[in-house]
Amino acid sequence: MATAHVARRRAAVLGDLLPGALVRDAALVVGAAALVGVFAQVAVPIPGTPVPVSGQTFAVLLAGAALGTWRAALGMVVYLIAGVAGMPWFAEGSSGAGSPSFGYILGFVVAAAVVGRLAERGGDRTPARTIGTMLVGTVIMYAAGVPYLMAALGVDLGRALELGVVPFLAGDALKVLLAAGLLPTAWRLAGTRRDTAA
Repeated sequence: MATAHVARRRAAVLGDLLPGALVRDAALVVGAAALVGVFAQVAVPIPGTPVPVSGQTFAVLLAGAALGTWRAALGMVVYLIAGVAGMPWFAEGSSGAGSPSFGYILGFVVAAAVVGRLAERGGDRTPARTIGTMLVGTVIMYAAGVPYLMAALGVDLGRALELGVVPFLAGDALKVLLAAGLLPTAWRLAGTRRDTAA
């Protein structure tokens, strides 16, 4: 039986709440790349390691959760390609593939896609689930960055962990907790706004 009322498709991720389709998706992909580029400039060099502390990993996690699998992954591909082509928006205004920390940037694509997939399944709706989702994304970035760091610097795993993981654990834990506060709150606010508009 046909019905006059067509239920709106339930939003899988926050990006689905925006109107439009193709134009929206293109804007979100470019916006995700730009967000990571801007957050990458919030960078603090750490003595003794070639990897600076930056906001870009936080932006990758947020983009993944907000945009879902393919839009987030495409956004990171745009970020990566533009940076390799010479756009100075990697950490500390750098570009190209020559940095020992480039492996982390390669990991952004997979991390954003996986975080996006988990968010599509509700992985960003509660603080506890968001923490789990963000931890998975963070581990993926480390898993890509550490082997690249080992190869680029010619160091063993222990030294690569000292240079590319240990100095960042506290900051990454803070980013995960911040995301766990922001994303579920955004969903609550979005639900409240939609209920008010109905």
